[in-house]
Amino acid sequence: MMAVRKVSLRPVEAKELVNIASACDFDIDISYNRYTVDAKSILGVLALDFSQVLTISYNGTDERLEAFLASHAIAC
Repeated sequence: MMAVRKVSLRPVEAKELVNIASACDFDIDISYNRYTVDAKSILGVLALDFSQVLTISYNGTDERLEAFLASHAIAC
């Protein structure tokens, strides 16, 4: 089942997200508007507009990822 989380990030938090995502054995995508990037790509993540609400989509379970997303989640 595909999980979708809405988060707000700052550029300084991008490296931590990429490190966590890279350790996962499933795909993780980050999107806003019509842009979608692979969360395991530091260049892709740094190219995002961090003033936007970002949507994280993934199909798997990882405790570190869940904790990171929970700490950056926004109310929808």
